[in-house]
Amino acid sequence: MKKPKVTPCVLLFAVLPWGIFAQNGQAEQAFTDVPLWRQALGGAVIGRPVAQVESVVMATDGGNLVSFSSQGRRLWNFFARGRLTPYISRSREGTSYIGRTDGLLIAVNRAGRELWQFSAGGPLVSPVLIGWDGRLFVFTERRITCLTASGYVLWTRTLDAENALPPMLGACGGVILVQENGDVLRIDPFGTVFSRPSTAVPQAAAPLRLEDSRPAILLFYGDRRVELIHNFTTGEAVTGTLNFPSPPVAAAGRGSEAAVLLRDGRVALVAPRESPDAVRRTAPAEKEIRWIAESHISAGEIPARPGPLELEIFFNERGIYVLTGTGATGFLADSRRLWFVRLRGAASVPSFGDDGILYSGGTDWILNAYRLEDYVRAGQSLLYGPLPEGDYGTGNPGPSRWANYFFRFEEQAMAARFHEIREAVRYGEVGAREKEFKAWLMETAGSLLPNPLHRRSQSSRLPDLRHRIEAARLLGYIGSRETIPFLTDLFNRDPEPLVRAAAAGAIGRIGVDPQGIALRAFSNAISPPSPARDEALLVSVAWAIGALCRFSGPPLSSTGVRLLVALAGYYDIPLAQRQARAEIRSLIR
Repeated sequence: MKKPKVTPCVLLFAVLPWGIFAQNGQAEQAFTDVPLWRQALGGAVIGRPVAQVESVVMATDGGNLVSFSSQGRRLWNFFARGRLTPYISRSREGTSYIGRTDGLLIAVNRAGRELWQFSAGGPLVSPVLIGWDGRLFVFTERRITCLTASGYVLWTRTLDAENALPPMLGACGGVILVQENGDVLRIDPFGTVFSRPSTAVPQAAAPLRLEDSRPAILLFYGDRRVELIHNFTTGEAVTGTLNFPSPPVAAAGRGSEAAVLLRDGRVALVAPRESPDAVRRTAPAEKEIRWIAESHISAGEIPARPGPLELEIFFNERGIYVLTGTGATGFLADSRRLWFVRLRGAASVPSFGDDGILYSGGTDWILNAYRLEDYVRAGQSLLYGPLPEGDYGTGNPGPSRWANYFFRFEEQAMAARFHEIREAVRYGEVGAREKEFKAWLMETAGSLLPNPLHRRSQSSRLPDLRHRIEAARLLGYIGSRETIPFLTDLFNRDPEPLVRAAAAGAIGRIGVDPQGIALRAFSNAISPPSPARDEALLVSVAWAIGALCRFSGPPLSSTGVRLLVALAGYYDIPLAQRQARAEIRSLIR
């Protein structure tokens, strides 16, 4: 086993209250206890701050959600009108999701405005997990609920046992749960549950993606046994033993490798055993310990089974990071320690942002920010967080099972399909039928689009106008950012203004437009040389622009406001003018 090189410089500063080390192993700062900036919070921090897109959000014991920029400027202060649970999550768009102790889940946009509320049926027991398309996995006691980013329920599942480890997002974009009875569950994004029983409860787990792109999970047990589950459908697994010097307590995966935090505070990298054998490409590889290195954590500091608020370990393209209430450490994947800090008087686990700043809320009600790295994570813009790792295929789900049915657009068949979808949406039971529903709705709404992806099947007739409108409308209740390109195409190219209006309404109901394609389409529709003049269409466009701006907040809303101001000048279309003015007022309140 290769041990990391320890220089005299490292030994010197390891005993000081603060030590910050650069990537090349030379001291970046000899000694400092002065943060980049400090700001008063007006209350004690509960839970851990969450950093994202050059800002940080944290909850206080007074029921407030407070946000600061990475430069230390207070951005907003949201009062939740009740006690908060200590779990915060933020989406790629900057929306914060926080729960009250009475079971109310609240979505707050990047400008500090409440978007919606949802009664989760009980207080959150872990942070909300956010899927690749923005969907939310909400965890209460023995229940998981999946919502769209706009708060519409897609499915709910009841669990037989409590979770032994914090829920984690799997490599397939679903959820991995390790339960107190030893069962390991993989729940896909559409609510299908795959379960594998175990005779013992794992101490740590890391979702992986194998060389052949299959999702897997690596389980670590207290007796140094490891188990790689690489097929949840059949229960296939590979077991082995890793000679850790101390029991594992937490892990994080990236690709086929896992970073493991040990009870004694050291960090290990577990990776596939290096072998020239070509079999490794087609079968799960055996794992080995590549290296073990010291972190800031003292022996005995970590409990046997830490909860979601006691520490965090994550592994991305920048490196491996370990955060606890006493400090933080960053490593490169080759074992070199980037830096470590020891915190005094921290009220919770700190947060390390993609902008290289560590945020720590103190017991003195002060937020401290420390600059530790100077580069920005790949795939991140100034407006949005990192790109999702994949997609669920809901933007182009392929032909529905009714695609080749000759009478598919007959009134009786259409009524039956719409009733089934409406009932599923109404009762939050879309679940495994989500892609099937979306495929049928896209085929119906886009039946006139001259697009090879939406070829007309042989049928006795085309759908009626009201059916195309209803199909576009329903997409707004089960859609996500993956659906926005289709709806934008429908808005741009459908010959019927009422269908275009329904597409705009669906975009507004979904609420996200990270690439700005919908706003560009709306801008083209209301700008010269050939602006739209249909009243219903322009009213829907005004509402959709307001909805997108409310969801994302500035700076996206500044573009939307300019479009609304232009619509407010349409004196010959008074309904569109009034709607645009109402949306402007809602944004500036």
